[in-house]
Amino acid sequence: MTIEIGTAAPDFTLKNQHGEDVSLSALRGRPVALVFYPFAFSGICTGELCELRDNLEDFSGNDVELLAISCDPMFALRAFADQDGYQFSLLSDFWPHGEVAKAYGVFNEQLGCALRGTFLIDAEGIVRWKVENQMGEARDLGAYRAALADLA
Repeated sequence: MTIEIGTAAPDFTLKNQHGEDVSLSALRGRPVALVFYPFAFSGICTGELCELRDNLEDFSGNDVELLAISCDPMFALRAFADQDGYQFSLLSDFWPHGEVAKAYGVFNEQLGCALRGTFLIDAEGIVRWKVENQMGEARDLGAYRAALADLA
């Protein structure tokens, strides 16, 4: 399944690195950026999330809730967030394994992980922008900034 721009974003509820439930529908009324990534503690994923951490104002300044999603267990995400100082939610799509990544069309069945998919969802829950990169291909911060400017 592929999520198209202009369609409703599939709802979900996942646990963040603190064990708290985070539901997409509960965030209705403000834009949300979903950033799927393959593995906590891996090189490119760490680099991407650190870049987002260091530029969090790009999101919060536009009142966009940033949610990073992987298929790692919640406890690994807590260690990952603590190690690198992430102040945004890292959501665990661990069980049922990859269910949310599958709903967004960014699950790699062979590796059992999410691909590098990002979805910018408006305040009404409609997908307004997306980018999908392969495993070894980092996303471009400039593309995020352009999409956020278009949403504003």
